[in-house]
Amino acid sequence: MADYLKMTPEELQQEYKTVKAEYEKLRQLHLSLDMSRGKPGFDNMDLSEKMFDMVGNGTGFKSITGIDCRNYGGLDGLQELKNLFGEILEMSPDQMIVGGNSSLNMMFDTIAQGMTHGLGGAPWATVADRKFLCPVPGYDRHFAITEYFGFELIPIPMSEEGPDMDMIEKAVQDPSVKGIWCVPKYANPEGITYSDNVVRRMAGLKPAAKDFHIFWDNAYVVHDLYDEGDKLLNIYEECVKVGNPDLPIIFASTSKITFPGAGVAVEAASPNNVAMLKGRMKYQTIGPDKLNQLRHARMLHNLAELKEHMKGHAAILRPKFEAVLAEMDKQLAGTGVAHWTKPRGGYFISLYVMSGCAKRVEELCANAGMVLTPAGAAYPYGKDPADSNLRIAPSYPSKADIEIGSVVLCTAVRLAALEKLRAKA
Repeated sequence: MADYLKMTPEELQQEYKTVKAEYEKLRQLHLSLDMSRGKPGFDNMDLSEKMFDMVGNGTGFKSITGIDCRNYGGLDGLQELKNLFGEILEMSPDQMIVGGNSSLNMMFDTIAQGMTHGLGGAPWATVADRKFLCPVPGYDRHFAITEYFGFELIPIPMSEEGPDMDMIEKAVQDPSVKGIWCVPKYANPEGITYSDNVVRRMAGLKPAAKDFHIFWDNAYVVHDLYDEGDKLLNIYEECVKVGNPDLPIIFASTSKITFPGAGVAVEAASPNNVAMLKGRMKYQTIGPDKLNQLRHARMLHNLAELKEHMKGHAAILRPKFEAVLAEMDKQLAGTGVAHWTKPRGGYFISLYVMSGCAKRVEELCANAGMVLTPAGAAYPYGKDPADSNLRIAPSYPSKADIEIGSVVLCTAVRLAALEKLRAKA
């Protein structure tokens, strides 16, 4: 494609007419597409259907330790899943707290505990100017939790290696800064994996607040799109090496491995933090859904079986991602008005359009029958200062819908840019 930034006013006008006509043809298709959230598709969820035949129907209800999973008890989850998550996160099974279907719920609950009883210090509710660090673009639901609890959200720019560690090391000198959100592998939405240098510097932080924690949401730890996935350094091991074992609180789940609405979540931490968290959990629950945990344990016995299962997911997702990236290369490469990430795993592509155009692209896509994640959602308070970033989620629609949706998206990006460039010419 020609570089829009080098076009004359006459060339811009002609290109605008061409792209406008392409867009109007797409509108006439009366599409109804949804690329707004990173949900697994039906075919992804079908991979785990066999799970429902693995409890009852003659298979029994007891765990490997003899627990009858129909009854009360088992505060921190079944040993089978502690073993599995221990393999996944490269930590001791004793450091796993296995819960219900939502890791986000565990994160919310942990922040709430910090507010009322502290996480190694005074209750955060007593800190009037409490702050939380938010790598951007990042996960909107993370930001929403800390906004809900009255934290000031401090944006930390992302690079190809991860969040800006110079800014983080400076920010944590403020004792009112209580934590940082991190999606360290195939980050939402950037798709990048933190470099070894970033992980080591994160582990070596010396926060002024003794109750500062790294909320390490390893949501995509096994979600590789290709056989050779990204490698992420073990944050807990690095923290132990430098005498900071209590710094990270680590989360993961099977939400995009089995069923988002009926998966299993885990929270992992140092022995000190696990003891603290379990000591509080006993007041809120007698135990999680152990039958659901048992179903998962009987389908996924170990990390090797899990990785084989994830190859099925990759085979479904990879063509969808590649279809989006191919259309971006076809329509947008060389125009000078957009750039994007090319993730090797996870659930998102991060698209950067011309400054001031993201909301317009969202609007144009909506008018053509395609819903995107709201522009600015990946920033604290939903406000992207440059109005440039869009989070693209190719996972849920069919490949055929992804292909036409990608045409709509890229056409909208070109049209929004041409509208702005013509106005300036």
